[in-house]
Amino acid sequence: MLQTRRRFLRHTLAALATIGAAGTVFFDGFFIKLTTFQLRKNPQPTATLKIVQISDLHLKSVHFGLRRMCQRINQLHPDLLVLTGDSLDDATKLGNLDELLGLLDATIPKIAVLGNWDYWSHVDLEQLRQVYARHNCQLLVNQTTSLLLQNKRIAISGTDDLVGGAADYAKTIADYQPADYHLLLTHCPQYYDFIVTQYHAAPPIDLVLAGHTHGGQVTFLGFAPYLPPGSGRYVAGWYTAQQPPLYVSQGVGTSVLPIRLGPRAEVTLFTIDL
Repeated sequence: MLQTRRRFLRHTLAALATIGAAGTVFFDGFFIKLTTFQLRKNPQPTATLKIVQISDLHLKSVHFGLRRMCQRINQLHPDLLVLTGDSLDDATKLGNLDELLGLLDATIPKIAVLGNWDYWSHVDLEQLRQVYARHNCQLLVNQTTSLLLQNKRIAISGTDDLVGGAADYAKTIADYQPADYHLLLTHCPQYYDFIVTQYHAAPPIDLVLAGHTHGGQVTFLGFAPYLPPGSGRYVAGWYTAQQPPLYVSQGVGTSVLPIRLGPRAEVTLFTIDL
């Protein structure tokens, strides 16, 4: 009888663990959290800028979670939306990206950069550029552009991907013009190490945004046993020991394995006082 009860207890605990893990995988991958940060550049601000970051969609289908994500972003009324690479890992899903972008408010200016999987998907980059452009989104590849938002000049620089492309920091900032705020987008956070070696506050960079890591995608007690090439020492969140500050998004989608365990899918809102 004792053995039977012990066996029952073991099986019950195993079943609960399996259900819990499965629930966590489902929850972390399907329900996308909104992470918010308040930043201040000017101690006496005259404008407040809202920037939303989406990273690593790895778009397979436009499911309920993504539709809800788009609704929530529209409700935030951001001044700018940035996509930091790996929107696709399958060229046949370009139509899905077109559909998803169509769910976002067309009046929101959008900027995108490329990730390694955008290259490895073998999507036609000109077609990808056209899809982005159709939805008020500019694709930057080692380029800098600027927008007038909240009566402030905002410079946005976007490097090519470190792993799949040919990231070139010098080329990226060559066309920089003085601005009230300078945002730099790069997919692989490892490239930040090179940016830091080149950065001497000329031109000034206020914030670097990256993705790529998925926060480890599957972690155990906060430890990420595997990070993709191009991650370097970066996993997720803020890195501020050096200038300029870096934020690494945990991203939205998954790659290789269609699961998340630990790191929640996220969209990030930066509210910046200028």
